[in-house]
Amino acid sequence: MKYGSLILEKKEYVYLKRILNISGYAEDFQTQKSLQKLSDKLKTAQVVDEIDIPEDVIRFNSKIMVYSENGWEKAIQLVIPSEKDNKQDKISILTTMGAALIGCSEKDTIEWDFPSGKQQIRIVTVIQDSKTKKINESV
Repeated sequence: MKYGSLILEKKEYVYLKRILNISGYAEDFQTQKSLQKLSDKLKTAQVVDEIDIPEDVIRFNSKIMVYSENGWEKAIQLVIPSEKDNKQDKISILTTMGAALIGCSEKDTIEWDFPSGKQQIRIVTVIQDSKTKKINESV
């Protein structure tokens, strides 16, 4: 990882901890496993103030281009669960992909257990959406 560990903004970290505590209802084993892995990663995350978070770190509402070792490329936006919209490629933090990406940064390569098996995903670009600050003010 570019920065050595996940980097999370303080309010987003608190929000993530909260939703992970109530997300035990995940229907499938793969999602439960993914959320447990995210919960474990949060224990070693760097938690920083809004002003100190690098621009290329994936946060809520970040727009991301990812590339898989399997050859697919996808543009997605990481959102809070209530804003997910598959038709607009807005994925929830509580999905396997969302849990894999949060707190990582541009040019990172991560390995994660997806429903189709273990894959390496390279983060090609990260663009911050103007809604990010609005979310942080409401969290």
